[in-house]
Formats: sequence, C-alpha cells, structure tokens
Amino acid sequence: MIVGLKVKEPVEKNTPDRQASLSEVHSTIHVPEGAGFWKKMAAFAGPGLMVSVGYIDPGNWATDIEGGSRFGYTLLSVILISNLFAMLLQHLSLKLGIATGRDLAQACRDYYSRPVSFVLWILSEIAIAATDLAEVIGSAIALNLLFHIPLPVGVLFTAFDVLIVLYFQQKGFRIIESIVAGLMSIILLSFLYEMVVSQPSIAGIMGGILPRTEIVTNSGMLYIAIGILGATVMPHNLYLHSSIVQTRAYKRDEEGKKSAIKFATIDSTFSLALAFFINASILILAATAFHANGHFEIADITDAYHLLDPVLGVGLAGIFFALALLASGQSSTLTGTLAGQIVMEGFLNIRLKPWLRRLITRGIAIIPALIVSYLYGEKGTAELLVLSQVILSLQLSFAVVPLVLFTSSSKIMGRFANTRLVTALSWIISITIIGLNGYLLYNTFAG
Repeated sequence: MIVGLKVKEPVEKNTPDRQASLSEVHSTIHVPEGAGFWKKMAAFAGPGLMVSVGYIDPGNWATDIEGGSRFGYTLLSVILISNLFAMLLQHLSLKLGIATGRDLAQACRDYYSRPVSFVLWILSEIAIAATDLAEVIGSAIALNLLFHIPLPVGVLFTAFDVLIVLYFQQKGFRIIESIVAGLMSIILLSFLYEMVVSQPSIAGIMGGILPRTEIVTNSGMLYIAIGILGATVMPHNLYLHSSIVQTRAYKRDEEGKKSAIKFATIDSTFSLALAFFINASILILAATAFHANGHFEIADITDAYHLLDPVLGVGLAGIFFALALLASGQSSTLTGTLAGQIVMEGFLNIRLKPWLRRLITRGIAIIPALIVSYLYGEKGTAELLVLSQVILSLQLSFAVVPLVLFTSSSKIMGRFANTRLVTALSWIISITIIGLNGYLLYNTFAG
C-alpha cells in the first residue's frame, strides 16, 4: 500500500544512489549571499514559471473550451479550486526537494519497497505519456491552424523538437527558463487581447467563481470538471518541481533551506496565479464567444479557432488563439522532457542519454496520436486530448499521497515537516481528488 510508509535506513551520501537530482544542472545557479529581497527573488525566480507551464498545456485548452461552451462560466470555480490545490501541492513539492535534497521520485525509491516503487514508476510514466500526448496533439493542431500543415504531418513534425530541447539544455538551465518565460509571455499577451475583444460578463465571471452543487450531481459537468482538475494539477509537475528547485546554489544548512523554501514558494505562487489567469481566460473566452451565442457543443480546438473571428467580429482573435496554443505546446515540451528524465532516473537510478529518453517518451505519444489523426481527423484528436486529461487526473492520487506522507514526516523532513494545519489541508485535497476520481469511475462503468 502507498500509505504504508516504511522509512528504510538512509543511503550513504557517497554511494551512486545518492547522486543529485538532475546532476548536470544541480546547484548551478548562483544565489547571492547577504543580498536584498529582490536580488534573492531574482535568483530563485524561474522554477515556478516552468512548473506553471504544465498548468496551461494544450490539454487544458480542450477541457476549458468544452467546459465554457457547454456550461458557461459555471466551471470557473473548478479552475480556481484546482489552482489553489496546485499552489499547496507545489509548495509541498519544492519543500521536499529543498529540505531533503531528494526529488519525489528519489524519495519514493528511498522509502518504499521495490515493488511499490516500481508500480509508482509505471503510473508516473503513464502520466508523462498522457502529458506528452497532449503536447503532441496541441502542437500539431496549432501548426495545422497557422500553416495548414496536415495533422498527421504535424504529429510527425513534433518528433523533432527533441533536437531543440537537447540543444538548449546544453546551454545551461537559465537558458531553458528564459525560453519558457518568453513563450509564457506570448500566451499571456494573447489572452489579454482575447479578454479585451471578447468583453466577457463581469457578473457571469463572479457568479462562476462560486462553487455549485450541480458540478458534482451533473455527470457531464463532473466529467469535464475532473478533466480540468487533471489538466490543472498535473502529476509530473510534482516530480519536476522537487528537482528543479535544487538548481539553485543556496546554502544546504537549515537557515539556507528555510530561505530557499520562502523564495521558491513566492516564485511558485506568483507563477501559478498567472497560470490561473490564462486557464480562466480560456474558459471565459469559450463561455463568452460560444455559450452566450448558442454554440453549446464546442469541444474542438479547431472549431473554436474558426468560430472566434466571426462570433467576436474581429480579425485576429483566431490567430492569437492558435499562436498561444503553439507556444503552450512547445513550452510544455521543455518541461515534459525534464520531468521524464527526473522520473526515470529517480525511480530506477537509470541514466539514459537525454536524446534516447526523449525519443522513447515521444514515440509512446506519437503512435496513438498519429493513428487517431490519420483515421479520425480533427474530431478524434480532440476526444483523445480530453481523454488524456482524465487519465492524468486518475494518476494524480499516486503522486499526491506519497508527497503528503513524505512532507508530513518529521523523520524525513526534520524541522521542515508540515504543520498540523498544512497536513490537514493536504489530506483534504488528497481525499477530494481520490473521491472525485472514484465517483467518475463509478459513473463511467455504471452508466
């Protein structure tokens, strides 16, 4: 059982098992000692933005568009709650990495039996494959919309972005962070434009932020809501964040860790607030442009692209929409690559060459995407995109529960273990996630 946490004897630091997470970039970014708040904040800024990319990847678009077109502003509350869940869980993730010097995958290998660790690894790989599937489909759709590249060709084209990732990874971690920041800026500016031209209902937005019981009682609404939850709180981000916060060269004593946790939490919370704005904007745009005009069945990104300009009466809404989608897919590729490396190295202590690891992961995603895009076209890829997010949601519990257990243990975390309040909130979130997923499965198989 995952909940049966048995702490094994610690591994000696000079053994291969204690190799640092992402050792090639571990502690490579300088943190100035004795500097003021803003200089230290600048040194720690970056990992939060990279994690936030996972919260606005193409998988979110499908669920947010369908949720907005079918149910208007109602599911805004789900996005808000999911984002609040994410802020706490990412805080736990970064705290685990900083306090213990181990990422979540390494901690699972350290403290669980080999069979349990192996099962968790398999589930993590399924989650990463689902994430990669969303990136492949989203990027292919964006290429089709912007440049009229056929979907199967676009899917194949995404196989070569591994070369871009590997090239920049060799230039240093700050380069990757800067690229992600640039792509995030494109997405943010695009949706600022969409909000201006769509002129959404402020009253509708405020009403949608308040949770409603029908979200749980309506099976169709619940399916999309859990898809949003799976797209927002993503399993691979918990592994990713616990690793990349260790790229900072902070002092590894208690005071240094305390300071690092503080600044990393600020970075993470601010970045996830930006992700919330973008996620909410997608749903608000769908509610304003489609639901309010009688288009209740828009679940396809391509349909949304073609309808935006005529419905809103402007000429660039569709272009900015597709441009943001492409930026979303490509930025997610960068973080997905790192997450895959962290998970495999952490659980198995196997260090494959980056290009081989990336090709394996991308190949797993490309095969189903290529088959579906060829046989079923746009409709099939859209349904596959939504399904990938439901798969992510079902995998989420298997990353969240170990994370809460580890960070609540004073034997593992020392003075940085969760307080009783944080532990209680963390378990409420975990139980909510498990309960919603169980309800979804029951409805699926019973109905």
